[in-house]
Amino acid sequence: MPIKVVHVAVGAIVSPDGKILIARRAADAHQGGLWEFPGGKVDAGETIHQALQRELYEELDIQVEQTEPLIQIRHDYVDKSVFLDVYKVLAFSGEPRGVEGQPVRWVNIPELSDYPFPAANKPIITALQLPDSLLITGDFDSHTDFLFRLERALQRGIRLVQLRCPSASPEQFRGLAQLAKTLCEQYQATLLCNTTRDNFSRCAGDGLHLNSHELRTYESRLIDDSKLLGASCHNAEEILQALRIGVDYVCLSPVAPTSSHPNAAVLGWEKFAELVQNTGVPVFALGGMDCDDIEIAKAHGGQGIAAISCFWNK
Repeated sequence: MPIKVVHVAVGAIVSPDGKILIARRAADAHQGGLWEFPGGKVDAGETIHQALQRELYEELDIQVEQTEPLIQIRHDYVDKSVFLDVYKVLAFSGEPRGVEGQPVRWVNIPELSDYPFPAANKPIITALQLPDSLLITGDFDSHTDFLFRLERALQRGIRLVQLRCPSASPEQFRGLAQLAKTLCEQYQATLLCNTTRDNFSRCAGDGLHLNSHELRTYESRLIDDSKLLGASCHNAEEILQALRIGVDYVCLSPVAPTSSHPNAAVLGWEKFAELVQNTGVPVFALGGMDCDDIEIAKAHGGQGIAAISCFWNK
């Protein structure tokens, strides 16, 4: 008999000062005693937004005024399966309170990882903690030029950086990673290293990014959960492999034509959205992206965009 999948509307409610509202589940509920992002089952005939409006009013006594899609997640527990449609609630009226007596709490985004959540909520936390722009480093003339380009991007608000330098030796890469990490720390930015696992173990960095070739060589997660793990993917098969080894995010490409790969077949936004829907982790659109594409990527289920040109060269 097929497992019934419960469709759930979830709200990641954002306060004016950037905190997120969480609530604690009743002890006798499914996953009881854990913290969660408020929401509930989508009833027959309801749209996602209608369900979100109803659930957040019933649970918290607030009226939802503005939302933005965050992530969709399918998760199979031993006793049930859920499909979470998660939206950021960017504006609301009323003062949130636990209508059913449930404790509620405003939490700084970095501190969400300190709370026990159901397993299905882990990608939501990751999506909230990741920004919508991922800079991939490009060509540079010298270390001075490298640091100039990186700091210019950081000054413009970039907070997630992937160090990619395929022509560098492992030792040269580690030297660049140390320079980049020192600068990123000044701006509270996260540094991802696009290198091998062995080289990453000797690198200064907050996470490892695997290219599609490296991705195919592993069968399980290869770094500690305290570090981010991401991968470059181009199709459904590579996404499945990335999920198999426990990645925290994916870069999916090419969404649009690129100057670096002019003859490559592009996905387009419709195919991008189709692939994202079955991924369950944050997905950055990559390939031919510009800053104007950030909101388009979000509207198609993505976390945002990853790019070289619009962040590194401008």
